[in-house]
Amino acid sequence: MLNIMNYSPRVLLLAFFSLIGLMSTTASAQTNKKLVSKTNYSAPSRDYVMLQVGYENWLGTPDSVKITGLGRAFNAYVCYDFPIQKSNLSFAAGVGLGNSNVFLNNQRLTLSDTGSQIRFVPETDPAYKKYKVATSYLEAPFELRYFSNKENRNKGFKAAIGLRVGALVNAHTKGKYELYNKPVIDKIGARRYFETWRYATTLRLGYGNFSVYGSYQISNTFKAGAGPENIRPFQVGLCITGM
Repeated sequence: MLNIMNYSPRVLLLAFFSLIGLMSTTASAQTNKKLVSKTNYSAPSRDYVMLQVGYENWLGTPDSVKITGLGRAFNAYVCYDFPIQKSNLSFAAGVGLGNSNVFLNNQRLTLSDTGSQIRFVPETDPAYKKYKVATSYLEAPFELRYFSNKENRNKGFKAAIGLRVGALVNAHTKGKYELYNKPVIDKIGARRYFETWRYATTLRLGYGNFSVYGSYQISNTFKAGAGPENIRPFQVGLCITGM
């Protein structure tokens, strides 16, 4: 057994201060390691920006409405995310624009008529190569979000369910045809036949910054008595989120 009494006070004092120095060095190294870790830490993504590109079509159309081609949708939102305490859940609300384009098959809309009801009528003259119904909405998306990796939401599985509330800002038809071998575009705008507000349920599933999304409109497209009832647009597409 080591007998400290065999050593002089000077040697014991030197050993004591050496031990204190070693402990201080170890503690300093651990502190520096934590500081470096905090310095390299980046704030988690809150999915402030959502960009969506998708396919759109109408459900519940009567036989008098003939849809063709690949309808298109583009939505862009800026959201603010509110984490729910320390869980993997959060609530988000935002604002943005939603744009929709649906193509008709050998039909046109009577937007320029003075009647109280919109009509889908067969093409006569000219014969359009393409004819679409386009709408734009100022929208507010609301989502309940789940992140499997709450420390870095740019990685890991994510899911969200929600509701979009939109106010109509533009509605028009656009037809393309040729006259004397030159392209001609007819564009007619009128909002009076369309519902001012629309409501749609939403769902997103993905990993990291990429996800697939779907939406289903639960409100009518046209005002009561102004057009076909129960036409409900839906969208399916790709969503990119980040920041």
